[in-house]
This record gives sequence, structure tokens and C-alpha cells, in this order.
Amino acid sequence: MTEPAAVKAALKTQAVETPSWAYGNSGTRFKVFTQPGVPRSPQEKLDDAAKVHEFTGVAPTVALHIPWDRVDDYTALAEHAEDRGVRLGAINSNTFQDDDYKLGSVCHPDAAVRRKALDHLFECVDIMDATGSRDLKLWFADGTNYPGQDDLRGRQDRLAEGLAAVYERLGEGQRMLLEYKLFEPAFYATDVPDWGTAYAHCLKLGPKAQVVVDTGHHAPGTNIEFIVATLLREGRLGGFDFNSRFYADDDLMVGAADPFQLFRIMFEVVRGGGLTPEVAFMLDQCHNIEAKIPAIIRSVMNVQEATAKALLVDREALATAQAAGDVLGANAVLMDAYNTDVRPLLREVREEMGLDPDPLAAYARSGWQEKIVAERVGGQQAGWGA
Repeated sequence: MTEPAAVKAALKTQAVETPSWAYGNSGTRFKVFTQPGVPRSPQEKLDDAAKVHEFTGVAPTVALHIPWDRVDDYTALAEHAEDRGVRLGAINSNTFQDDDYKLGSVCHPDAAVRRKALDHLFECVDIMDATGSRDLKLWFADGTNYPGQDDLRGRQDRLAEGLAAVYERLGEGQRMLLEYKLFEPAFYATDVPDWGTAYAHCLKLGPKAQVVVDTGHHAPGTNIEFIVATLLREGRLGGFDFNSRFYADDDLMVGAADPFQLFRIMFEVVRGGGLTPEVAFMLDQCHNIEAKIPAIIRSVMNVQEATAKALLVDREALATAQAAGDVLGANAVLMDAYNTDVRPLLREVREEMGLDPDPLAAYARSGWQEKIVAERVGGQQAGWGA
């Protein structure tokens, strides 16, 4: 049984990266509902992210998305973040919101379009150099809608060529994180549809290329914890995009749809030695109808709760039951940990960190929401539209 002191120590060092775009207006392809007080600039997004870290104590970095967070001076933006008590994290590229990318970006049959996509990815690495970011996160909407539309093998060749060029551009201490997605917006064949495809490309590229697991990017019933365990075993799990899905890629709050799945994933992370800075834990969510900052705080707390339960698994008792072929006994060990109410433990952890034991209540009392609603009037709210 893991000692409570060790569990607390692990929880205090856990870090969850929040995404800049979650603070802006975002939603579905049908409608994005605006909210008062939404940031109008990358700096205001960082101001909100700083409040999440202030009340949770475990959200020290903020991922940027280019061009949504494009500024003239990224060094100044990094300084703004540090002045607020947070740092800039992963740089996310965007090769899916330009008319030229209708038939793909790095996999496009036209060399000129592929060149344009590569130039953008090189720009993202330049931004990493300026911000001190470690990770370049790549997700490609590339794919086809109809059989015969394009050469499936040829598209993989173009993908490999593009990834290799970006990989060569990475500097010391920088990584490429390749994300996969089952479908959407490509409905017949997606060029990076699963972890196996992402892993194969990363394996060929080298150790700086790692796989990202977005928990919403899988077919119903997929055993995501098996994927996590395998990637950890192979040393290729670079990070997570945490969210929840009921039907497709819903981008709902992490742990909302299936908290037991989140627990199972986090147990494999703990079991595989993945609770380290080498595995990036990032949220990737859309807050369309719920208040954004409280939703992000709640999401961070959900990750903490799943992690705490995973740390409480009696791994010695589990191993004994597994070795004895005790099916029910082994399952009971996991269920005992999952059914533990870890909220009192996490309240103690926060108090020991000098934080309010209830981050959501503390935020509500802080007056920040009322302040930003009153002050952020006029201008163009941040968001990706629909």
C-alpha cells in the first residue's frame, strides 16, 4: 500500500497544462456561444490561466495555438506569463483553417501547399525558440472523403517527408508530439488515424518524436489504457490531451463522460512510471455553454482526483492476486481504490500547499469573474468561430 505521504508528494508535483484556446469562445461546428469577460488577446488568456494556477497550484503552464495566439513579440509574451506566475508551454500548429488545406496540408498532392504548411510548422519552431517551449504539438486534419480520391500510400510518403523536415529543424531539448484522430474532418481515410500510425512515424524519426493521446480521439469502446501502457513501455508517450467524449470527439470536460476510464488511464500512467515531466498532461477542451475558468478549474481537479485514486491502488496486493489467477480479487483491488473518496486527501494537499481547499469556491469569492466581465468590454473576443 502506498503511504499517504508519498501520495501527497506525488500530487503536489503533478502539473496540468491548460490550453489558451479554452479561455476563448469555442464550441461546435454548429454554433459558438459567446460569453461576457472572454479574453480579447493572448495576454488576457494568460491572465485567466494564471487564476487557474493560483487556485489549483498545479497548472503552471499554458499551451499556445498559432495563429490564434500570434503576437509580434513572443519574448515579451513569455515575460507577461512569468509576471503572472505561469509559463508558456506547448506550441500547437494550425494547418486546417486555410482554404489551401481543403485537400490536406503536409499530405496535399500539390507541392506548393505542402511547402506552405511546412513554412508554418517552421514558424512554430521559431516561436518555440523565442518562448523557451519544449514541445511542438502536431495535429493534421489531412485525409480523404472518398475512395480513390488520392493515393493512400503516397499521402503517407508525403507525411513522412514533411515530418522529417520539421524533426531536423528541432533544437536541443525540443520535441515533436504527434497527435492522432480516428476521423473528422476526413471521413473516408484520415492520414494519422490511430496510435499505431503515429507510433510508426515517430519510431522512424527518432527519440525527439513522441505520440500524444487525445482521450476523445478514439472509437467507442477503445481500450485507451492499453494504448497508454504500450506507448509507455516503448518510451514513446509524449503526453495527453485530456477531454471527454460521449459519441464522437466531443471535447467535453475531462472525466465528465467516464471517470472510471480516466482512473484506468492514470493507473497505467502510474504503473508505467509516466507521472513525470516527460509526459505532458494537457487539457484540450471546448467550453461552449459552461463558464470557462471554473470549468478549467474543475477539469484540473478531475485529473487530480483520478491520479490520487490511481496512486492509492495497492499494487502489491494487486500483483499477488494477479499471480494467483484471482480474477475477482485483482479486480476488487482496483475497485477499492477507485471507490475511495479522495476529496478529503486533496483538501489536505491543497492546505499543505498554502491553497484554499476548495478551488472553485475560492475562485467564486475572488471577484475575478466580475472584474473581467466589467473590464473586457469592446474589442474582438478571442475564439475560433463556427
